Amino acid sequence: MKILKYLLPILAILLLIGAFIFYPKYQRGMEIDALMQPSMYAHSFTNMEKYFPAKEVKKSANPHVFPKNTTINLPANFSYEGQSFNTTAYLDSTGTQGLLVLQNDSLIFENYYKGQTETTRHISWSVSKSFISALFGIAMEEGHIKSIEQKVEDYLPELIGSGYEGVRIKDVLQMSTGVGFNEDYADFNSDINRWFRSFAFGDSQDEFATTLVREREPGTFNHYVSINTHVLGMILVKATGRSLTDYLQEKIWQKIGMEHNAYWVADKEGMEMALGGLNATLRDYAKMGQLFLHNGNWQGEQIVPEAWVKSSITPDAPHLMPTSANSSDQGLGYGYQWWIPESTEGEFMAIGVFHQMIYINPTTQTIIVKNSANPYYLEMTSVYSNELVTLELFRKIAHQSTSLL
Repeated sequence: MKILKYLLPILAILLLIGAFIFYPKYQRGMEIDALMQPSMYAHSFTNMEKYFPAKEVKKSANPHVFPKNTTINLPANFSYEGQSFNTTAYLDSTGTQGLLVLQNDSLIFENYYKGQTETTRHISWSVSKSFISALFGIAMEEGHIKSIEQKVEDYLPELIGSGYEGVRIKDVLQMSTGVGFNEDYADFNSDINRWFRSFAFGDSQDEFATTLVREREPGTFNHYVSINTHVLGMILVKATGRSLTDYLQEKIWQKIGMEHNAYWVADKEGMEMALGGLNATLRDYAKMGQLFLHNGNWQGEQIVPEAWVKSSITPDAPHLMPTSANSSDQGLGYGYQWWIPESTEGEFMAIGVFHQMIYINPTTQTIIVKNSANPYYLEMTSVYSNELVTLELFRKIAHQSTSLL
């Protein structure tokens, strides 16, 4: 009884300590789970700074306002593989929150839905990857990074012993690292969902990268691994000595007339979510499209090296082609963090989950940007989760715009 008399207070203290330590994490887990329910997407994707640490990217001192041309009507319908879609119904079903069309550098369509406005900053998810690629090309031009033929560990010795040891930077850029990774967002236990939960709790993304292991020979198979882009971000920070936010603000945001402040969500160590955490307005995403439409040149100033832009949008190995059997993404090829559809018109795209997109067609001189909160995205058999369907809508808009203007 005497022992019990002393043990009970100790047990009570331990329970209180346990509750103090674990309850906040449980509470955070419940908050994030609620945040990522389909009914919350439209709110969550336009309010990420309320739920995660955020680092501000300051708007340009000389904002560029797109000139306006005759406003077009969207095509009433379009088709994909013999199936016809009503455009308005399709845009609604894919949770479209913003849609913008530039034709010959002029604004010809802009509309907002489900709470987004022209000043709303919407998370880009993996569209962020294409911004990282642009920064990488700039860092190469400035001499911070010597060659993409170098190995990852030349800049990140902390990744020796991980799946990234011995991998060329080029293979990281082209999603061909051979690192094993399950990117299935519908699978609760997938690697991408393990990473997101870890990020939500504030854990180090750098540390997460050290846990991944080799699955295939690098440079032989196109397998989309989001953490690859985080590794690129780590290299940029190490090589330039600057944060991604700071580098983006100086090298791109200020130079191409971004109209609004953006922000990058980050982990508790201050490292940006390089693979998908950039939040900006629809018009400012369109400026990135315009920059790449013009081969990295903005009104006479070469912002991103032209050679880098061309390499970024050119699959240069068999496994990177849209029809390759050695690819996990049939129908879309890959460059340096840009998607390349099978095309005769040189089209390329930045694509993020839940249907965030920047579409660029150099032949028709068309740029289309779409922000979305797609409630069907995790239903992989749903036609509304298929980016190739949206691509056909974009193509019809591009050709209609060319013929009308």
